[in-house]
Amino acid sequence: MPDPSTLYVIATPIGNLEDVTLRALRVLGRVGALAVEDTRVTPRLLDRHAIPRPAHVFACHDHNEDRAVARILDLLAQGIEVGLVTDAGMPGISDPGFRAVRAAIGAGHRVEVVPGASAVTTALVVSGLPVASFTFLGFPPRTSGKRRNLLAREAAAAHTLVFYESPHRIKALLTDALAVLGDRQAAVCLELTKLHERVHRGHLADLVTDPALDAPKGEATVLVAGSGAKFRRGDAPEPAMGEADED
Repeated sequence: MPDPSTLYVIATPIGNLEDVTLRALRVLGRVGALAVEDTRVTPRLLDRHAIPRPAHVFACHDHNEDRAVARILDLLAQGIEVGLVTDAGMPGISDPGFRAVRAAIGAGHRVEVVPGASAVTTALVVSGLPVASFTFLGFPPRTSGKRRNLLAREAAAAHTLVFYESPHRIKALLTDALAVLGDRQAAVCLELTKLHERVHRGHLADLVTDPALDAPKGEATVLVAGSGAKFRRGDAPEPAMGEADED
């Protein structure tokens, strides 16, 4: 039996297809198999950079991850190098990938990360909010009560809070943040690195009433400043402490 091979966890562009590293292109061109979140999306990146498709290309997403992970382990055990990619960004960060990495490590295979574009760090820098420390909270709960509980647990923290959110729930998140955290500085970043990239900056009360955020399109990253007084508007109340009621 061949020696176990390497699972490459490869970051891909979050929008602009030029935002891919030379190393990622090299690895994509050499692996014998690719596990991809969507078999319709990754080929566009390969075609854009004239990279031939490997012999094995198969889906690895939330709904088939058990089968996909088993296939990844089987290929690795055969000595075939496998690349793991999602539609955009780093696998495992609010995307499929964590289970595959854990399984590969558990089976004794080598895991190598090929870093690249990140909506979190891109949004942090462009937001104008402090970047020295931050907490990434992924996608917040869909219901207001659970969302407010999450926000309340972070209310006293001095660091910037970063969320991913669906466009149609941005206003709900901003409204709950205003109620729990007070009128802090915030930013909503839409379609980062794409042609129609937009960044809306202001205090939470302004963003809650911004008509441009009523029905935005595209993927969103929402940031809220930490608890420091200089990031709260005038006579805004101190951040609410404790937990909100569940829905």
